[in-house]
Amino acid sequence: MKNLPFLPALAVMLAFFSCQKEDPKPLLSDQIGHHLRTEVLDKWYPQAIDTVDGGFLSTFSYDFKPVGDQEKMIVTQSRHVWTNAKAAERYPEVPYYAEGARHGYIFLRDKFWDAENGGFFWLLDKKGNVKGDSTKTAYGNAFGIYALAAYYKQSGDQEGLELAKKAFYWLDSGAHDPVYKGYFQHLDRYGKPITRPMDTPSTSDLGYKDQNSSIHILEAFAELYQVWPDELLRARLEEMLVLIRDTIVTEQGHLTLFLYPDWKPVSFADSSEAVIESHHQLDHVSFGHDVETAFLMLEASHVLGKNDDQRTLTVAKKMVDQALKLGWDAEKGGFYDQGYYFKDGYRVTHPTKNWWAQAEGLNSLLLFHELYPNDPNDYYGRFLQLWNYTDTYLIDHEYGDWYSGGLDQQPELKTANKGGIWKGIYHHYRSLDAVIERLKKMEKTTE
Repeated sequence: MKNLPFLPALAVMLAFFSCQKEDPKPLLSDQIGHHLRTEVLDKWYPQAIDTVDGGFLSTFSYDFKPVGDQEKMIVTQSRHVWTNAKAAERYPEVPYYAEGARHGYIFLRDKFWDAENGGFFWLLDKKGNVKGDSTKTAYGNAFGIYALAAYYKQSGDQEGLELAKKAFYWLDSGAHDPVYKGYFQHLDRYGKPITRPMDTPSTSDLGYKDQNSSIHILEAFAELYQVWPDELLRARLEEMLVLIRDTIVTEQGHLTLFLYPDWKPVSFADSSEAVIESHHQLDHVSFGHDVETAFLMLEASHVLGKNDDQRTLTVAKKMVDQALKLGWDAEKGGFYDQGYYFKDGYRVTHPTKNWWAQAEGLNSLLLFHELYPNDPNDYYGRFLQLWNYTDTYLIDHEYGDWYSGGLDQQPELKTANKGGIWKGIYHHYRSLDAVIERLKKMEKTTE
C-alpha cells in the first residue's frame, strides 16, 4: 500500500478502507505527513531563506522560481520564522529549520524592529529598507510577537523572548483601548492610534477596528502566554477572547469584519446592492475567517486553562455549523470565500475557494469531529471530502505547494505565483501539523 502513487490514489484508498470497514486515519496521517514534508516544506525551505540580504524571499512563480522585487512584509516574514521554529520542533533532524528560524529572527530584530520608536515596520525592500511611510499596524506587530514566542520556545534564546516582551508592551501601551477594550489597528510610527478623518473614502478601513487583527492578536497572545505567563498578558488574552466571542461574532454565528472604535458594526446592509458590492471588502460573511476563529478561540481557551468553557464551545460550534450550512459546496467540497445577508435573503457572493480557508477548514472540521463525534453535521465526513477537494483542486503535485485558490473555480491560478507577501506557508503548515497530530491521537483512542 505504501508504494502506491501518493495523493492521486487517495480517494480510491479511502473507498477501499470504507468497504473493508477499516479505519483510514493511519493512512491519512501518513499521507498528509508525507505531503507536508515533501510537497510543502521541501519546496519552501531552504530555498526561501535569503542568504544575501537576510530574512526570507517572498515571491515565487508557479514552478517555484524566485521572481519580482522580493518586498518583505512583517506578516510574511514573521510567519516564516514561526513555521521554521515549529518545523524544527517536529523535524529536529533537519538542521536548516532551526537555522532558518534564527536567521529570520535576526532580520526581525535588526531590520523590522524600529530601534528609535519601537514596534515593527510594515514593509521593507529586499535589503531591509523601509518602504512607504513609517506607519504601523496592530496586525503586523501581533505576528511579530507570534514569531518571537515560537522562536523562543524552539531555541531557548532569551534575547528573542525579551524582544517579544518589548513588542507586547509597545503594542499594549499605545494601541490598547482603555475605554472600549481591544486594540486599534492603524498606528503611527510611535504606536498611537490613527483616527478616521472626515474626508476618508467610504471604502477605506482607516480608523476602524477589525476582526482580522483581533483574532491574530488573540493568537499571538496565546502563543506568547505559553512561554511567558505574565498577569497583564493573561488579562489581555482573556479580554480578546471575550470580545471576539461575545461582540465581534454576530448572533448568526459570523464575524463582523470592521467596527467603529466602540465596536458598533460597519454595515452596508441597508444600502443598494451596488453599494454593498462596492464595499464588500468591509462587510461580508467570510467563511474562512469564521472556521479559523472557531479554532483560535478554543486554542486561547485551552491556553487559559478553560477547557470546560461551554460558552466558547457553543459559539465556536455555531460558527463552524453556519459555515457548513451557508458556505459549503456540497457537491465538490470546500468553503466558498464570501456570502452576504441581503434584504431579500442570504446568498453566496464569491463562490471562489481560497487556499487558506480550506486549510483552516481542515483543522477545524477535524477538531469538531473530535469534540462532537456523533454530530449530525458529520464533521469527519466533511473533513474527508475537504481533504479530497484539496488533493484534487489545490495541491500542485507537479511543482509543489498549494495553488492560491481551487482550480475548480479559478483554473487560471494553475500558473499564478505560488508565493507572495500575502501567500506563504503558515496557514497550511499550521493546519496540516495539527491535523496529523489529531489523526494520530484519534487512532490511538480507537485501538
